[in-house]
Amino acid sequence: MHHIADFFRALGIADPSGSGWVVVILTFVLAGVAVWRFMPRLRMFALDVGWADEPNARRLNKEPLPNAGGLAIFAGVTVALVITALLRPIEIEHVQISVLAILLGSSFMIVAGFIDDQFGLPPVVRLVIQLIAALLLVSVGIRMKVTFGGDFAGALSVIFTVLWIMAITNAMNLIDGVDGLAGGVSFITAMSLLAVSAQDQNKAAATIILAAAAGAALGFLRHNLPPSRIIMGDSGAYFFGFVLAASSILGNLKITTAFSLFPTILFLFLPLLDTVLVIGRRLLKRTNPISSPGKDHIHHRLLARGLSPARTVIILLGVTLAVNMLAMGVQGLSILVILVTAAGILLLLGLVTWRRRRAFRRAMARTKAQTEAAAAVREESPTTGEKV
Repeated sequence: MHHIADFFRALGIADPSGSGWVVVILTFVLAGVAVWRFMPRLRMFALDVGWADEPNARRLNKEPLPNAGGLAIFAGVTVALVITALLRPIEIEHVQISVLAILLGSSFMIVAGFIDDQFGLPPVVRLVIQLIAALLLVSVGIRMKVTFGGDFAGALSVIFTVLWIMAITNAMNLIDGVDGLAGGVSFITAMSLLAVSAQDQNKAAATIILAAAAGAALGFLRHNLPPSRIIMGDSGAYFFGFVLAASSILGNLKITTAFSLFPTILFLFLPLLDTVLVIGRRLLKRTNPISSPGKDHIHHRLLARGLSPARTVIILLGVTLAVNMLAMGVQGLSILVILVTAAGILLLLGLVTWRRRRAFRRAMARTKAQTEAAAAVREESPTTGEKV
């Protein structure tokens, strides 16, 4: 038992006999199971009411694909946080306020994304809603702490925080172009940030939020890995972007130089890189970088080289994991914590991939059996054209 306790302490669990780490795991599991179970029912309802992306030149789907996955993701996270709060109430006031503020701000993202998916929202309206949600975080103290600028340090803190929140929120949405990519990036990033926040008691709010977000992303991937049955839509992408951006600056992030953000940027390297490249290309072409969609993302370029969607996702998730391992190292985590986190990510991704593949094979087998049965009935029917 002493060896197990020592191992837990080496992972950053200060009190292995306490209930704190159990609550984190419970939050992760509850969110994952809730999203996993909600998603099939939401998919059927979305198809019935027309909440789906129709095939077009930019999209990879060949038939209507439900795009309301973000609703189940938000519901799963909320359910997990409510249940764990009932079982172990959050007694520290600032932690409680931070969790509620992130949840409220993310609800703005869900609503804005959902309306945009179904009816379309002007880019200006979306940006205003994101600005309001970012300022909500600032108002409760979730902000970067700028230590330079003298009398303007406070204003710079607000500006940097708002820009960070809005940049990550939109970057996650822009990268959501291939089945499993945005969900996989969100899962890996949430798990990596969770490993960092778990080392610091000042980041208790980030830890509980990230556990719920990671579980929700994993539960969603069960239905979103290629070939996808449902996508998260703008609502889900905005949600994950907002939550990850907010969680990454919770605690004691201080901006002392232009390079102070570098370790945090590494966790979200791929979405940010993709966004910078896309905006740069569109500006060079003198097109609006926000309202001018095109096939100029990193995943589009890999697909254009002949890679399948599945291989494209594997490559980009591999890059994301590698960079997140580097980011954990830059943040000062031990080799043991980094390796255990990476192994956990790979194990869980492997498990959900196996489950998705197995479900797909069973669905194909049922379809084949139904087709063969229908063909047999047609062959046995009378040649006079009478109905059987």
